[in-house]
Amino acid sequence: MKSSQAQAIRSKWNKTKLLLQHGGIKRFIPETRKYSKANVKSMLEKYGMVYVKPDLGTFGKGVMKVEKEAGQRFAYQYEEKRLEFKQLDALITSLSKHTGKKSYLIQKGIHLLRHQNRYFDIRVMVQRKAKGPWEATGIIGRLGHPRKIVTNYHSGGKPMAIEQLLKSHLPQSKQAELVKKLNELGITIATQLQKTYPNFRQIGVDIGLDRSFTPWIIEVNTKPDPYIFNQLTDKSMYRKVISYWRLANEKRKVTVPSKEKKNSVKDKDENKDKIENKIKMKITLKTQKKVKSS
Repeated sequence: MKSSQAQAIRSKWNKTKLLLQHGGIKRFIPETRKYSKANVKSMLEKYGMVYVKPDLGTFGKGVMKVEKEAGQRFAYQYEEKRLEFKQLDALITSLSKHTGKKSYLIQKGIHLLRHQNRYFDIRVMVQRKAKGPWEATGIIGRLGHPRKIVTNYHSGGKPMAIEQLLKSHLPQSKQAELVKKLNELGITIATQLQKTYPNFRQIGVDIGLDRSFTPWIIEVNTKPDPYIFNQLTDKSMYRKVISYWRLANEKRKVTVPSKEKKNSVKDKDENKDKIENKIKMKITLKTQKKVKSS
């Protein structure tokens, strides 16, 4: 297996198909189909709200929320802009300007829990050592930007302690039960993916909770960012996550960023110049001594 395959599965569709093969995971996956005009119509009719997202997208970019409203009206939101339509065909024509010829998916919309009138979801970090078992090493909440439909940190989301987000919804005892359930689900997902991709060492599972606290798997990131855990006041979780992350990445060749690369080349050139100058000085001194002696 190529190392790149062990590092990340880019296609959301491929990950979804793998997870659907496991009965214990399948019931937590919102219905997902390939994007088409017919699927938009049927899923909107069935659920009233769906998400349209790029198959290969990252950081929440390109995600659109599509809704069927009262009075046979339709709307969708892209980033901070919301557009309304009287006819579904007009909405789909507008959507196609964003989707183009790229592969997109349609996913059943989940009415997420809110904190201070902002949607939030949860990231469960699951990692393992080279020959060790999977372990849920971190769990963190992601509070969405007030004017956006995604919770990603790179799209303006705010990483927060899960206790802060859940305290207005559940008592502490129930929170502990829920966290245990989410961690177990994360480990089950990692174990399932490992059957096809045995070299994986870490995943980030994004989970949305609806009003009945049912966990819905929004996405599984096979190249998760560990640094969002550093946003927490308590650094103990971050230290554990980053230690596992470093172990998983220690054998990978690290590319020097262009700026650092330029600086390193510059330093080498400066050292070379200093050495050459020293040699020239020595030669000059020797020549002067010879001239004086003669």
